[in-house]
Amino acid sequence: MKKLAIYLSIIVVLFGAIYVVNAQSNQAKFSKYANNVYGIAPDKLNPETVKLLDDPNYQNIILPDALDKKIANKEDFVLYYFSSTCPHCKVTTPVLNPVAKEVGLDIKQFNLEEFKDGWNRYKIEATPTLIAYKGGKEVERLEGEQKADTFKTFLQKYKK
Repeated sequence: MKKLAIYLSIIVVLFGAIYVVNAQSNQAKFSKYANNVYGIAPDKLNPETVKLLDDPNYQNIILPDALDKKIANKEDFVLYYFSSTCPHCKVTTPVLNPVAKEVGLDIKQFNLEEFKDGWNRYKIEATPTLIAYKGGKEVERLEGEQKADTFKTFLQKYKK
């Protein structure tokens, strides 16, 4: 009976040690993202979003409160709605960003994977979606994967 208690104690201690090591590993893995652009703990983000945290193409994120403020202030701007799980967005973003830079527009990015209420709130039917706002109101949208020339034509209309 004593041997059984000793074996069980050893097993409990080993499982406890494994748990502690795993927790520390996860903490170390996410610690570099503690102050990410989403303001959300990395372990609460979708794994596909975590993969994009270091990607220079996904650093111009706008949060829902900031977007609502731009709309309420009746600002003119172009916004890129994407989802971190969308394969079309992963193709589109590296095409769109250089075109926006060339045209001279600062395009904020809204991740619908993290802020799912944005689908209904902003009437988004598909990703990627690019929307031009004038006076806080939508004036034009471009949906789906596009060529650089299409983006350039769209964006030049909204250059200030």
